[in-house]
Formats: sequence, C-alpha cells, structure tokens
Amino acid sequence: MALLGLPLSSCYHATIAESVRLRSTAPAVAKQHLPRQSRKRPPRAAVDGTALGEKLETIPTAVPAKVSLGRSSFPRGFVFGAASAAYQVEGAWNEGGRGPSIWDTFTHNQPGKIQDGSNGDKATDSYNKYKEDVKLTKEMGLDSYRFSISWSRILPKGTLLGGVNPEGINYYNNLINELLKNGIRPFVTLFHWDVPQALEDAYGGFRDHEIVNDFKDFASICFEEFGDRVKHWITLNEPWSFSSMGYTFGRHAPGRCSSWFGCTVGDSSTEPYTVTHNQILAHAEVVKLYKEKFQATQKGEIGITLNSMWYEPYSKSHHDKEAANRAIEFMFGWYMDPLVYGDYPFIMRALVRERLPHFTHTQSEMIKGSYDFIGINYYTSRYAQHDPIVQDHSPGSSYEDQYVRQFDSKNGIPIGPLNGSWVNVYPPGMKELLLYTKKRYNNPKIYITENGTAEIDKDLPLEQAREDPHRQDYLSVHFAQVQEAIREGVRVKGHFTWSLTDNFEWDKGYTERFGLAYIDYDNGFDRHLKTSTKWFSRFLTT
Repeated sequence: MALLGLPLSSCYHATIAESVRLRSTAPAVAKQHLPRQSRKRPPRAAVDGTALGEKLETIPTAVPAKVSLGRSSFPRGFVFGAASAAYQVEGAWNEGGRGPSIWDTFTHNQPGKIQDGSNGDKATDSYNKYKEDVKLTKEMGLDSYRFSISWSRILPKGTLLGGVNPEGINYYNNLINELLKNGIRPFVTLFHWDVPQALEDAYGGFRDHEIVNDFKDFASICFEEFGDRVKHWITLNEPWSFSSMGYTFGRHAPGRCSSWFGCTVGDSSTEPYTVTHNQILAHAEVVKLYKEKFQATQKGEIGITLNSMWYEPYSKSHHDKEAANRAIEFMFGWYMDPLVYGDYPFIMRALVRERLPHFTHTQSEMIKGSYDFIGINYYTSRYAQHDPIVQDHSPGSSYEDQYVRQFDSKNGIPIGPLNGSWVNVYPPGMKELLLYTKKRYNNPKIYITENGTAEIDKDLPLEQAREDPHRQDYLSVHFAQVQEAIREGVRVKGHFTWSLTDNFEWDKGYTERFGLAYIDYDNGFDRHLKTSTKWFSRFLTT
C-alpha cells in the first residue's frame, strides 16, 4: 500500500487535508480533557500536516546524497524484498470465482472518492501476469516477495458456509510454487483491507465481533493449503490505515465517517476504535490458532504489520514534545501497547474514555505477545504541535482526540525533500522509529515491510518515466538508517520496498507510481524495470 500516505501503505497514505474540517453544525458540549490555554482556535491542521486554509508550497530541495552500502553491510540472512497487495495488483475482480470485496463496491459506487475515478478491476493484471512479476523479482536479485491473499478469492462469501473457491486456492498455489521455483521466499499477508462484501452486508464487517471467527476460518484454510511452503505470515496490514482512512475520514473502503467529513453513514468518534478493537482480537485469535495447530509442524513465523510516521516536536517546548509522544501513541501505540502490554496506551484511555473499548482479562492475556515479529511500514515523518484547544464540539474524531496538529513543514521549510506525492524524505525518522520500538516494546524482531517513494512526475513517457534516481537516493539513505539501527541493537531482519510494480494506490488511483517496475497501463500492462533497479541489483551483489 502506500498511504498518508499515510502513504497516510501500502501501502497507501494519501493526503486528506480536504477531509478534516471544523464541524460548525455539531452541538456544542462542554468538554475538557486537557488544560485550556487559549480560546482562540488556530487553523485546524489536517492529518497530512497542512493547516486548513494554508496552501503548502512544494519547495524544490535536493534529495539526500547516496550512501555507499551493499548487502554485505547487513547481517547474514538479512532479507531484501519487494511488496504488493491483492486488490492493488491482481485485477480479475470478477474472474476465477472471486466474490466482491468492499473495495469493489466502494470504487464502483463512489468513484468520486478516487482521485482519477479509477478502480482495481484490472489493476496490473497480476492475476494473469504473476509469472512476469516473479521474473522481475528474480531479475533484481531480491530474496523475497510480499503479497496478500484476497479473502473473497478464497471464500467468495466470506465464510466457510459460503464455500471454498478451488480456483482461488489454485491461483495462490501457482504463485507460491512459481516463487519457490525461482528461489524467492513468499511473505504472505492475510488481510490487506479487502473485506468480503458479503460480510460487510451481513453484519458490518469489522464493526462487529462476529468477523473474528470468520477471519479465523479464512486464516485456517490458508495455513492448511499453503503453510507447508509459506514460512512467514502477516495477519493484518496497517490496521491503523484501515480504521482511520475507512472509518474516520471515509477516504477508503467502506467509506464510513461522520457527516462533517462528508459521509452519509458512519461515526468518526466511535467506529475507528471499534474496528481497531476487532482487528486486534482477530489478529490474536489467528496467531493463537497458528501457534497451537500449525507452527510446530510447519515451522513458520507469524506477525503483524503496522505503519507509523515518526514525529518531531514542532518546537522545543514541553507541550510540543508531549504532542509528539501523543501522536505516535495514537498511531503506533494504539496497536503495539496491546500487543506487548495487553491494553491501550494510558493517554488514549484518558482522552478517549468510554468511546475506547475494553479488553477482558482473558482477551488481554491472549493479545499480549501474539507475534513472532513486528512488520513496520515507514515512509515519512511529520512535525507535531500541541493543540491547546478544548474540543468545543462533540463528538470528536479519532484524529482530533489526540490534541495534536501535524505539519510537514516549519517556517516554510519542509521536514524533508518532497519526492512527489506525500512522501517527504526524512531518513532519520526511520532510525528513530526503530530505536523507539526497541526501547518501549522490548526490542522485538522487526521486518521493514514497506518503505518507498513515488515518481515526481507520473505522466512522463516510458523512457523518461523509467529514470528514477530519486528512488535510488531514497532507498539508499533509508538502508543506511536501518543499518545504523541494527548496529545499535535493533533486531531488524529484512526490508521490503514498496512496491514491486506500479499499482492502484487506493484513493490516489493510478496517479502515483511507487513501483520498482513501470506498468504500461495502455499497452497490455507491460512491465519495464526502472533504472534504479540496476543500482539495486548491484547493491544486492556487493
């Protein structure tokens, strides 16, 4: 995905400034979580860092200098790979027995929420061209390919009762076997945001606890069918993005949010918390299943992928330092704290109060330690500034609850060079996030499961579009940060570039190109390696 691109992952984090607006029609309610320091409300900041009403200019800045590293600079066994996701690349949305997902419904019914009005009906046609994608991976010398399994391609109606689709099983068997035949290790994600539409219709998808058992059934089929060859499993990809973009801002499927964010259905103050709660429980149940029934014989590992930006205080003030802490706790700690300590961060419990669901003691014990590794998706960083204004409208949203304003520039200077899209190049954030994870969360085993940048100009002709020195620069400086983190004791075991090929980038449609390989959408989805892959291949043999 690439999101906030957040990019706001793939991996999609999209700019959502136009979504965050003051709720002038909401009833005023006296409410005070933090001390009131001012009654004058400054411009509300959007999640991408720009203040509402402020036009942020793209300031031309040089990309960081390349760093001289190679595979030998990393520990033996360190994995280098590239990533993708089913809805973003497969296409064949109504072929091979696949049932519709919420992304099919969302893009078909609300094309206006996609920047170019497109959808993933064909995507990059990887369903038919998977052998070409495997060939690209091998040509680059990569060790691994991370992909996701479409839930509705395996269970068209989302449940075992609805029947298993043998064509879906065959497709993923063929992909896995092709990877192994070419010496490429599969890293498999079970859920990358594509809830079967049948489950959304039946009980609201992840808004209902019932999905926990259905997800567990889906995972069990995958373990049974593919676990003899797949040794690395990821339960969920970026649950923050799924909850926030889909239920706070309504920019992703299923497109639910409060009316002040422009949706006709949804509640931005409660649904993101409920959806996250059920995602965490679904993750823990699947990990428990794998460890009790499959791990001893299949000898694989299982984890979860979380995304986060790093947050730098906007100033040296105590309030802004605390704001930076709150921002990362509301994004990263929202998931990591339950996984390590069994409950949500204290600051979230204090600020969100009764809108934040509770884990039972049994659930808490099941969630604690429910991972062999943590996947981290990192793209960029932001400045965090304390928002001293007491919410004067109620209810709020899962974004405003943190009392933080986020910016991608300070005094007109970006936090890092803007390489197209929303990705400000800020390599130190990678290392800081890794060191933070080591210190706060007991130094877990980590894979960087997404990290990458988009093209500066997406509409260039093929030969020019393949020239991507900025991608080489981006990867090079981030590899250096990972290496430094490893030298300081962080247990990073691999890095996956987002993405293997250009693809459907969620609400950005096809307007962003994150791929190591260029997709010619007008000429049969032909694949063309970009020039950065020459450097990448040399890197992998050095």
